[in-house]
Amino acid sequence: MAFELQVGMLLRDLPPGTVAELDDLCVAWWNSKDVVFAHLRDDNTGRVDEEFDLNDCEWQERREAFEAWLTEPRYGSRAEVRDWVSRQRQL
Repeated sequence: MAFELQVGMLLRDLPPGTVAELDDLCVAWWNSKDVVFAHLRDDNTGRVDEEFDLNDCEWQERREAFEAWLTEPRYGSRAEVRDWVSRQRQL
């Protein structure tokens, strides 16, 4: 999917653990091989809840927000993602 490729190209060159803040409910990061998409918990902690595949259903549901992100990308840093990526790099 073109969106996934674009996000991957943008994230690859950023520091490990950097996340694309796609919308209030979803983030993405580069895990050294692929883009990982994840939903955030709904308890306002900002923590990652679960990863998901960007399939047609998910894309259609979030397409407007994700395309808006491409025009004005927002990034952040999350300690839990940074730790996961660091551990994966050590394997």
